[in-house]
Amino acid sequence: MAVSRLSQQSIQQAFPKGNTVWDGTTATSAFDSLGTAIAPSAGLSSFTFSNIPSTYTHLQLRGILRTNDTGSWNNQRMVFNSDGGSNYAFHTLSGDGSNASASGTASTTSFNDFMRGASNSLTAGIFGVVILDILDYANTNKNKTFRALQGGDSNGGGVVGMTSGVYLSNNAIHTITISPSGGTAIAGSSFSLYGVK
Repeated sequence: MAVSRLSQQSIQQAFPKGNTVWDGTTATSAFDSLGTAIAPSAGLSSFTFSNIPSTYTHLQLRGILRTNDTGSWNNQRMVFNSDGGSNYAFHTLSGDGSNASASGTASTTSFNDFMRGASNSLTAGIFGVVILDILDYANTNKNKTFRALQGGDSNGGGVVGMTSGVYLSNNAIHTITISPSGGTAIAGSSFSLYGVK
């Protein structure tokens, strides 16, 4: 059996650049980093992303969080466009390995259950995590929906959850603010925002 060696030039000649064919060399990222907010050593009471460009199809938020609050896993709050009106609705399914629960809110002033942050009473180095997609965030003809996967493991007690919600507004989302429901975010906590093409 003969073995042929392919070069970058031979690949490009076989697949010339076009709108529908990958040229074999050009990076094709679907995510653009829009910014990262990191809690300093003194802590942080909220994370804010402002002046979000309206040039993407969707947004993705990725975060890790630990607070100086008590308890174990604490809910976090998120609002869009500094809107504190009763324009949010969501539902959550969650489990901790022993119990499962479901909850929902039809009208509230923020998303309160999109992420569980680890509290300072858990073992050092334990953080809650979330990956959250905000769909059609810049579309001014519809309400905005989101979906989130969240969780955390505290070496013997953890939590996992799925949340979906709607922002009852046709306004494009230009600002996102995340606040711990109790206490402040401690060093090591961070959120990163990405534009999805």
